[in-house]
Amino acid sequence: MAKFRVAYEYSEAEDKSIRLGLFLIVSGVVSLFILGFCWLNPALQDLQGKTANCTVLSVQQIGETFECTFTCGSDCKGTSLYPCLQIYVNNSESNSRALLHEDEQQLISNPKCSYIPPCERENQKNSENVLQWEKYWNKEIGFQPFTCYFNQHRRPEDVLLKRTHDENVLLHCFLWPLVTFMVGVLIVVLTICARSLAVKAEAIQKRKFS
Repeated sequence: MAKFRVAYEYSEAEDKSIRLGLFLIVSGVVSLFILGFCWLNPALQDLQGKTANCTVLSVQQIGETFECTFTCGSDCKGTSLYPCLQIYVNNSESNSRALLHEDEQQLISNPKCSYIPPCERENQKNSENVLQWEKYWNKEIGFQPFTCYFNQHRRPEDVLLKRTHDENVLLHCFLWPLVTFMVGVLIVVLTICARSLAVKAEAIQKRKFS
């Protein structure tokens, strides 16, 4: 009876290991699809933007304001205003006039303005942040060429100062789901091999005592 109890507990542990391995395999496959749809696709579109040299043509506030949302605590939220700054540059690749944006997120949030400041509760602070950005481009950058990114097919009239994603995104999208999948496969294979070896050892032992 004691031997039967030990064999039963060992078989139950093996079943748990196999279920864990199968869970990791399924999790790896599902996470690969989720990351590929939610993260990899936007990253690939972002990386398709070509590198170019841009020079500033004009920097000015157009006298129009936009709303932004600020938070001042867990239950404190509101809206304030910031002025619209437009920075037009010359794109060396297409040799055309384009509106500069800090990154793709700001381009999507407000395609009309070049800069969205960190939203403050007071409108004056938002205006000061935009004014500092304007001075930076007027005085420190001026007519010096700088690297920019553009996508001729998606938004030919806009350029980005920096990419939201880089090549590391592609690595992480494949690495961690693959690691999860391989660990699950390894657990299942080792458990099956251990069970097979245990069965063979038990058979050999029975032959010796028979």
